[in-house]
Amino acid sequence: MSEPTVCGKCKEEIKGKTLTALGKSWHPEHFVCLVCEKPINAVTFNEREGNPVCSECFAKKYSEVCNKCHKAIVGKVVKAMGKTWHEDHFVCAGPCKKPMAAVPFFERDGKPYCKPDFEKLFAAKCEGCHQAITDKTIIALNANWHKDCFVCKRCKKPIEGDTFAVDDNKPVCNSCI
Repeated sequence: MSEPTVCGKCKEEIKGKTLTALGKSWHPEHFVCLVCEKPINAVTFNEREGNPVCSECFAKKYSEVCNKCHKAIVGKVVKAMGKTWHEDHFVCAGPCKKPMAAVPFFERDGKPYCKPDFEKLFAAKCEGCHQAITDKTIIALNANWHKDCFVCKRCKKPIEGDTFAVDDNKPVCNSCI
């Protein structure tokens, strides 16, 4: 003989209609929201500590609030920079505005930036090629340079060592002096 089916709320035997959800059986009238205790008739609902919670109560009581729109986050939550965001609201603050939930980003003044926009907007630019410098930089002649761009004005070879001459505000290696 099988054991009787017990209601997930009142813990009493269910003899009539049975509702099954959240791995439990329920008297249909006992399948109610944990917070407001109103019957849950919707196809979609949430769960908290093994009990049903209506979508409205879940959003009010348990959801994180999006840093951008200040509304409850019911779906996927992005946590970044000490804040929470809707997945589609965590985007690059630069010109591209691309979603960045699953990509590395840079922060500046409390805003997230993708690598290309961050480099375009904030990275030092090389005096030689005018591209962003993202690693080691040479500072000379009141400018920043990539190592491979700091070359002799005459022979076009990289400047080696700490000494060089200057011709028309461009470096000249010791061999070409």
